[in-house]
Amino acid sequence: MHQPLLIFTDLDGSLLDHHSYSYAPAIPTLQQLEKLKVPIIPTTSKTYEELLCLRKELNNQHPFIVENGAAIYVPKGYFQTAPPKHHLVSSYEKDEFDCYVFSKCRETWQSLLQHLSRFFPDEFITFAQLGPSGIQSSTGLSSADAEKANSREFSEPLIWKSTEQRKQAFIAMLIESGANVLQGGRFLNVTGNCDKGQALKWLSEYYKKEKKNDELISIAAGDSQNDVAMLDAADKAIIIRSPVAPSPLIRNPNKYQTQATGPEGWTEGIKYFTNLRSESTTTHTPDLYSKR
Repeated sequence: MHQPLLIFTDLDGSLLDHHSYSYAPAIPTLQQLEKLKVPIIPTTSKTYEELLCLRKELNNQHPFIVENGAAIYVPKGYFQTAPPKHHLVSSYEKDEFDCYVFSKCRETWQSLLQHLSRFFPDEFITFAQLGPSGIQSSTGLSSADAEKANSREFSEPLIWKSTEQRKQAFIAMLIESGANVLQGGRFLNVTGNCDKGQALKWLSEYYKKEKKNDELISIAAGDSQNDVAMLDAADKAIIIRSPVAPSPLIRNPNKYQTQATGPEGWTEGIKYFTNLRSESTTTHTPDLYSKR
């Protein structure tokens, strides 16, 4: 690879298999990229608590983007220069990370949803209403992982139970009230004026500023509708074929549609845009993570 790369990747249905939630087929490619010091930046609807576990499993030491672009966590000392200021709602330190926030807090969206429930009675149920046990039954997560999934800071997922027509009216009212609504694998996610694409642009700018190099190339990989903004914002886009849904439509002309799904498709797309060669597989058995 002759140009420096940044790889932004969705997790569920992309790096993680849609059904088994395994990333095992991608491990050789992940290891090659780590040797080449190419940052792999998880960009997901998952929470901070969930990403701590996955980063440890992957031995990933790079920044990560949570809750569909609502916040970016950067390991302390990772950058030596000051961050870009635009679009930031706030920033603070958390554990061993600097957190850069692009959305109002979860309670803001919970209050708005409670208000809208008067107009859409019994037509949706939020994560807060489900609670950990309801999240567990809806996702197949363990009790501990359901707690982590519910530890959201900047967004509120919900299950829509009514018609598509009513859903569109509901989304329109949310947008009029200042929210952004993203469709994930199972849930609608309500958050602020942010998305994965804005987060990709902001973090790419930070890398370019730090490295004093405007030639950094961003590659984004995703499989669903909430990845569209990220796929369009990247220099190169990998659309990973989903086994359960149509591929998202994007405007980015520099794109590749995989034949394989999940981590096999992820590896296929990465190899398409790089000169990585196949290596022998590993016997490492990964933990499993639930699709949302």
